[in-house]
Amino acid sequence: MSELAEKRCVPCEGGVPALDQANAEAQLRSLNAAWALSADGKSLTRSFSFRDFFRTMSFVNALAHIANTEDHHPDLEIGYNYCRVRYTTHAINGLSQNDFICAAKIDRLALV
Repeated sequence: MSELAEKRCVPCEGGVPALDQANAEAQLRSLNAAWALSADGKSLTRSFSFRDFFRTMSFVNALAHIANTEDHHPDLEIGYNYCRVRYTTHAINGLSQNDFICAAKIDRLALV
């Protein structure tokens, strides 16, 4: 997990292939087991639960800092005591290493 978390995202404006299913599954093994690949292998998701809204929003704000620092942004679904995170690299309509790097950084957040 820490090896991915130490990497930095590289700009992706398209023109490169998305990770295939086998490579995505290999990268997934480096993350917390709560992350899941979509059936089509084009996105990566994880759900987080919190005691209350304050803790949820604190997590979301820390996640937003990571997303802005890496310039790679997830889709989020947020409620009173939960946050669902979905990563995909829109420019290539699938997963890139950037998605796994950011997921690994979020895994570190969740340990705090």
